[in-house]
Amino acid sequence: MMERLQKFIAKAGVTSRRKAEKLILEGRVKVNGEVIRTLGVKIDPEKDIVEIDNKIVKPDKKIYIALYKPVGYISSLYDPFGRRTIKDLLRDKVPFRVYPVGRLDFDSEGLLLCTNDGEIANVLIHPRYKIPKVYEVLIDGIPKEEELKKLREGVILEEGRTLPAGFEIIWENRRKNISLLKITLYQGWKRQIRRMLALFNYKVLNLKRVQIGKIKLGDLKPGEIRFLRDDEIRWLESLKA
Repeated sequence: MMERLQKFIAKAGVTSRRKAEKLILEGRVKVNGEVIRTLGVKIDPEKDIVEIDNKIVKPDKKIYIALYKPVGYISSLYDPFGRRTIKDLLRDKVPFRVYPVGRLDFDSEGLLLCTNDGEIANVLIHPRYKIPKVYEVLIDGIPKEEELKKLREGVILEEGRTLPAGFEIIWENRRKNISLLKITLYQGWKRQIRRMLALFNYKVLNLKRVQIGKIKLGDLKPGEIRFLRDDEIRWLESLKA
């Protein structure tokens, strides 16, 4: 079955489809020895030989992992400042090269998906697909209903107006003046939740992501991983349609 070159590269786990398109336009991709510089070219994955920077692209087995990223780790495989990264957590547990899907801040924790499926990674992080990400956020203070309403409808940050989101109070302690919020976002700007709450002078004490789409953190403990179940992988595959 013929498929677009950039889709083949993404499915092979090399990079996302968008970055694959950039590689093609830069003239770094060959098909059967011929440099391809235009998008839309179709190949036969069973017969054609694809190279990137003169290295043959071989589709990897697709790996999908749920990781509980603890506070104090970078959502990257490398940090120039020598801080701990998720690679330190995956090194002895995953005999495959996988990449984080999106990010969690250094001082945040919870569910982080890792995969070598560039196409799925692109779908999960692109706001166009509106994949819900659910967080449990402990804050200093108890938001008023009118403040929650504004947060739900969208507020203005440096990048623009945030998409409509879910903000609700799970529990509150008036004596300690703290509350736990359930927040559902459909985009992932840098430190978005912290910046949104800061507009109303609320400080985040703890931020944990507990769900991405149909994939839940569940009983994972900080630093633990699990390979996704078949039903979760089927859901991911359905996103490609």
